[in-house]
Amino acid sequence: MANTASITYEDIRVTLGDSVPEEAVEESRRRVGAVLAHIRQPVLSARVRVTRHGDPAVATPFSVQANVDVNGHLLRVQAVAETLSESLAVLEDKLRHAAERLAARWKDRNDRRPSGGEHEWRHTDEPSHHPSFYPRPPEDRRIVRHKAFGLAVSTAEEAAFDMNSLDYGFHLFTELGTGQDSVIYRAGPTGYRLAQIHPEPDRIAPGALPLTVSDQPAAVLTTAGAVNRLNLSGQPFLFFRQADGRQRGRILYRRYDGHYGLITPAG
Repeated sequence: MANTASITYEDIRVTLGDSVPEEAVEESRRRVGAVLAHIRQPVLSARVRVTRHGDPAVATPFSVQANVDVNGHLLRVQAVAETLSESLAVLEDKLRHAAERLAARWKDRNDRRPSGGEHEWRHTDEPSHHPSFYPRPPEDRRIVRHKAFGLAVSTAEEAAFDMNSLDYGFHLFTELGTGQDSVIYRAGPTGYRLAQIHPEPDRIAPGALPLTVSDQPAAVLTTAGAVNRLNLSGQPFLFFRQADGRQRGRILYRRYDGHYGLITPAG
């Protein structure tokens, strides 16, 4: 590793799912370690999970995910492919790009200004490829994961950076200028779009991110109502709030296994 405070090669934790060969441990460590060796900040932890879908009809059965803590900043990337080696090769490439984006962000975060110059961090870089959802029938879908956490208060630009670093298709946060729970995602003519509980585009904190703002307030739904709406829309996620008077945002999203996940603010 480039930094003596970083973990060692043997500290990269690899978890294997059913039917995944043992050699995946060594190849996972080798590919992830090749990226970590060039990260100049301390790498505090690194975890890799390798799974294989049990349905032989699935075209890309191997799924890999890496979570790397770089000096308190989480990098999360995932990939799917037909073979184990191919999936890990894609994972290595995506992790390297995520680490390079993080290094560039740290380098200029204190003095970068919205100049629009050609060497400025490019918000409109091509998004990562995300695999298709498993075609699970709607009546068989369940909310199998519920994550509750304190939302970061940040600008839309910072939220976009976090979304890209974590390899997410959306990111729930509290927008700095309006103080509202908001979600940023890739859409629209600029490449980034923001939705809020009650849209206030004139109060959004300024930044260099090319951004469009949805003029639709978050729908007021029960969790069951959100599931029904997401099923009907066919979209990858739904931003909504419950009728509890708290004005807090929630996201129901489709997982790659065809089930649902639910994200809510803590407390």
